[in-house]
Amino acid sequence: MKARSIMIQGTSSDVGKSLICTALCRVFSNKGLRVVPFKSQNMALNSYVTLDGGEIGRAQGVQAEAARITATTDMNPILLKPKQDMVSEVIVHGKHFLDMDAKSYRYQFVQEAMPIVRKSVEKLQDEYDIIVLEGAGSPAEINLKDRDIANMRMAKLADASVILVADIDRGGVFASIIGTLALLDKDERECVKGIIINKFRGMRELLDDGIEWVEKETGIPVLGVLPYIDVNIEAEDSLALSSLRFKKPKKAEFPIDVAVLRLPRISNFTDVDPFFDEPGVGVRLVGSVHELGNPDLLILPGTKNTMEDLEWLRRTGLDRAIQDLREKGTLIFGICGGFQMLGTKLFDPDAVEGCGENSIGLSLLPVQTVFNAEKKTVQMEGVLSSGIMEGEMNLTGFEIHLGRTSLDPALVRPFLLLKDGREDGAISADNKVIGTYLHGIFHNRLFTRMLVNQIRRSKGLDEVKENVQSDSERREEAYNLLASHLEENIDMDTIYEWLQFETMES
Repeated sequence: MKARSIMIQGTSSDVGKSLICTALCRVFSNKGLRVVPFKSQNMALNSYVTLDGGEIGRAQGVQAEAARITATTDMNPILLKPKQDMVSEVIVHGKHFLDMDAKSYRYQFVQEAMPIVRKSVEKLQDEYDIIVLEGAGSPAEINLKDRDIANMRMAKLADASVILVADIDRGGVFASIIGTLALLDKDERECVKGIIINKFRGMRELLDDGIEWVEKETGIPVLGVLPYIDVNIEAEDSLALSSLRFKKPKKAEFPIDVAVLRLPRISNFTDVDPFFDEPGVGVRLVGSVHELGNPDLLILPGTKNTMEDLEWLRRTGLDRAIQDLREKGTLIFGICGGFQMLGTKLFDPDAVEGCGENSIGLSLLPVQTVFNAEKKTVQMEGVLSSGIMEGEMNLTGFEIHLGRTSLDPALVRPFLLLKDGREDGAISADNKVIGTYLHGIFHNRLFTRMLVNQIRRSKGLDEVKENVQSDSERREEAYNLLASHLEENIDMDTIYEWLQFETMES
């Protein structure tokens, strides 16, 4: 029997579709059902590497974990990663396909994509009981609807019951619901079986009149109202940066100040999430010399275009400010593209980064990077090189990059010794400048605690002695919390009826 399908669509981007899909995956998994997430086309700079080295949207990797299954590229067969203005890298089944401008993608590639997407859906239908599909943006973008392969076309392909999610936190929730439905074609509106109002803060009973009116006006039931919840699950893309917990720390409140560069093409920004859980640490996102100040730790995160973001550092004067921080003894940490920027020279002979020009880096580490068209996507495991800390510490994560970085062993030592025999990254002789390709480095919580305590000791502060909870334990708690939150506030019985399962009892 083929899998039954349910689909979460939204009245706009960032209404909470990904989190609701994650919650449903855990809810169904808790009931013993074989459930799988799916998003036909994802545009995100926050990506995930599968066991076989495929690159998919981070959200589908998270949802697969919530479903207690191994992520595969069939769960997100097409990934778009914005690279330059109006140009994105097109990734098909986890591998680089080509770079394409928006117009060419819409008018040339979309039709080619449908057979790819259909094959993945059919494969998942044969292997699972339930598919939880996630839409993209809004299904009612009238200028895009004829080429939209992420919303209603997917609902019809998978024969999915659609739940429309609206974000009340941004205001105008009833107008967004009615407006979205009004812009759908008749056959598309018939796919919408229920509505969820998300991110509610306040007295629930004050919504009753509005909900009653919406149900009468549309004939579609409101399945529930989800109160706002701050759950520790990674965000999907840079749209979520505006709602993250970054704030300028007050010294009395946060004795440790961590600054993260807000690069124009920032990617995999959730690498820094664990610092929010560290006692006494304040994390802030900075985009100018004025905002930079004198942090205890400066992080240069990943970027989709190292060369262009390096040029941005020069235009803003942040390059000189970063070099000044180095002279003052600030701990500087670069990840992926941030690591490449810390080097002396960057070469782009094949115009992989767009212009084909070479560039001078920040020259804080004696390493050089050459960009080439072959992308490295692999899960990583290794140990810290000697001298960084006492004893041996295993670190895990993943790498996603185009450049190949070489170092002079006479001048600098590698940061990690990988289990596959390779060396990764570089670390200065005084341990104050570190670069690595390991995304997820700070999700190794013991390492992050070690780093924080190193800073605390340098400032004459006592070390944090609290036990360190592993990242996997934190995620499991978050998935179960999210599932309980959904079940407590949503009419799940109706959803089970749509899926033709009898009411599932706990």
